[in-house]
Amino acid sequence: MNELRPLDTGFIELEDADRRISLGIAVTAVLAGPPPRHEEFAALLNTRIADIPRLRQRVRRTALDLAAPEWEDDVDFDLARHLRWVTLPRPAQDSTLWELVAAEIEERLDRDRPLWECVAVEGLAGDRWAVILKAHHSLVDGISGVAVFETLCDPRPGDDRRVRRFEGVREEPQRPGWAKLPAALPAAVVGTVRSLVPVGAALLGSGPVSSLNGPIGHRRRYTAVRVSLPVVSGIGAVYHVTVNDVVLAAITAGYRELLLGRAEEPAAHTLRILVPVSMRAEHAKHVMDNRVSAVLPDLPVGRADPVDRLRVVHMTMEAHKSGGAPGAEHLVLGLARGLPFAAVAWTLRLAARFPQHGVAGLATNVPGPRHPLALQGRPVLELVPAVPIAMRLRTAIAILSYHDHLVFGITGDYDSTPDIDVLAAGIRGAVQELAERAGCGVETADGPDGAPSCPPPRSPDIR
Repeated sequence: MNELRPLDTGFIELEDADRRISLGIAVTAVLAGPPPRHEEFAALLNTRIADIPRLRQRVRRTALDLAAPEWEDDVDFDLARHLRWVTLPRPAQDSTLWELVAAEIEERLDRDRPLWECVAVEGLAGDRWAVILKAHHSLVDGISGVAVFETLCDPRPGDDRRVRRFEGVREEPQRPGWAKLPAALPAAVVGTVRSLVPVGAALLGSGPVSSLNGPIGHRRRYTAVRVSLPVVSGIGAVYHVTVNDVVLAAITAGYRELLLGRAEEPAAHTLRILVPVSMRAEHAKHVMDNRVSAVLPDLPVGRADPVDRLRVVHMTMEAHKSGGAPGAEHLVLGLARGLPFAAVAWTLRLAARFPQHGVAGLATNVPGPRHPLALQGRPVLELVPAVPIAMRLRTAIAILSYHDHLVFGITGDYDSTPDIDVLAAGIRGAVQELAERAGCGVETADGPDGAPSCPPPRSPDIR
């Protein structure tokens, strides 16, 4: 299936609608030991991408967009156009690496070539090096993007690389036209409309005045927060909530601190954010496309108590899950595949140019590998995610788990978010405070202090 899906095309249309944005998503792998020789790494990369044919394909568009864009082979594919080496001033601290990540995600990928780049980074302190893998959002979402990186890594003992080939997974043909569901369609449409009305109202509404929503420039800022995944899981176990609830409660605290630091009263704001929801089945992990929907929860930034914030976040997300909005939006995207592409394309362009005021941020949580990875024999110490900003959202947060780590990658607009470290500190402090309240160890700026040990649930179920 070489046609781009409507959501994949939507990211291209969104980028075309604003010359100041780039819709590449990235993961930075920090590795131990000295980097390999340049020619060795290039040879390895060239071999590994043979398992991912889409990385040798580019987007071909038709005249007047009368048909959907398609992936076609780049007959002039040259790995040298996609692999670069950067040497940072030694010994480079993480803050220098984050500046490089910001510079990478603000630059657009070349549409005349396959939509990905790999940047190998030398000079990190502590005998480390890094790999920044960036791909356009039309090519991958968070889960499939991480799967691409895993495929580039060394195979684990007993791992058959053939099962990791992306070309070996095919999407079942779907024809979402009304001929397929003659009896069920009316009820499905009614349910869809009911579920999407609140979503549409949130996007089209004026929203509260906040410095978090507004015009954005071309340049970006970036930073990251590391916490312990066992600690976050322990907090969830103590309070009978999900890891995602704890993550969103920490993000709520971060935004609260950001608003307070800007002399904006959090209680006066309903902070609505966009939270993508994966619709990807496990068997489709190696299909390169986007399979996400979204919900738009209101974060309780006016709540000062961390456990109270966690309780409200949990109740809010439970209400969204039971409301059916993600499934409704997924149905709409499916139905869009049965419409003439020209109509879909022009609708996407109109939506992309509409200046939304009702949403103030984005937070996407991607489950990563729970087992350790290695690249050319070098252990992967951590994976750090980065997502773009667009549509007047001045900040976006990607959360990625790997092994026993959980990392918040925070992207901000350079001009309007000079205080991005306040947001990061608020997230880190919230996890630490919840951990202390739950008795799950202590979080520090550099990670968990000692092995986390959570007691049996002792607090009332906050559901």
